[in-house]
Amino acid sequence: MKILIGGGTGFVGGALTRLLRSKGHVVEHISRRPGAGISWVSDGGGGEELGGWNRQFQEEVVSSRVHTTQTLATAITEAKKPPRIWVLLTGVGYYRPSLTTEYDENSAGGDFDFMSRLVRDWESAAQLAEDKAQVVRHVIVRSGVVLGKDGGAIKQMIWPFWLGVGGSIGSGRQYFPWIHVDDLGGILAHALENDSVSGILNGVAPAQNTNREFAVTLAASLGRPAVLPLPEFAVRAVLGAERGVMLLEGQRVMPVRTLQSGYKYRYPELRAALENIVT
Repeated sequence: MKILIGGGTGFVGGALTRLLRSKGHVVEHISRRPGAGISWVSDGGGGEELGGWNRQFQEEVVSSRVHTTQTLATAITEAKKPPRIWVLLTGVGYYRPSLTTEYDENSAGGDFDFMSRLVRDWESAAQLAEDKAQVVRHVIVRSGVVLGKDGGAIKQMIWPFWLGVGGSIGSGRQYFPWIHVDDLGGILAHALENDSVSGILNGVAPAQNTNREFAVTLAASLGRPAVLPLPEFAVRAVLGAERGVMLLEGQRVMPVRTLQSGYKYRYPELRAALENIVT
């Protein structure tokens, strides 16, 4: 299969590229150029960090995600020979942060804050004209926090833990939807290779871990303590109310349809995932 990947040189895109090529697929990287008769994966630059939430930043994020996806949708719609499948990688920020609610792929969302509305508009931008939608299999993977050796969240958070000053955020009771980068790449490849897979898939590990459990497990993997939680007031002061909610409340997200699709996780449990990453 010939596959085009948007953002293919990033953390997730690079892992996916290596996996697909190891399986014998022909992989090329694209930005906004149209193609025909091939498969598309677009993460819209999803590996970038969403720091600084001022108006200019928000406009840039909307452009990189929503407008790029609209460009690809237009290219597919206008192609005489459209691709057989289009996979879009978004995020679990679609679901409203909550300490108690459990979400699966059928849960409502997209109407709470900037992040949830961004994912809603991002996914809506991927809608194709009716005639093309009937022939192009479409998959959306909503990713959790991506963990891996050479990038993603671990790269930013590991140093405080190495120094023995890491800990949970706030109460630590909030859920922390995570996924090993090998499994996120695996889910994307699974979607590409299996004609029975379509619709929304949650790209998160089956394990249900709180932020506190994550901090303790990461510290243990490094042989360090996890005794210095980051207070809620500090999170809100640094990040602001809207962004702070994401870290202080989190989302409990289950990969129900992902498991039903037949995907087998390499790292379904947190300890094994972190030990693979830090050793």
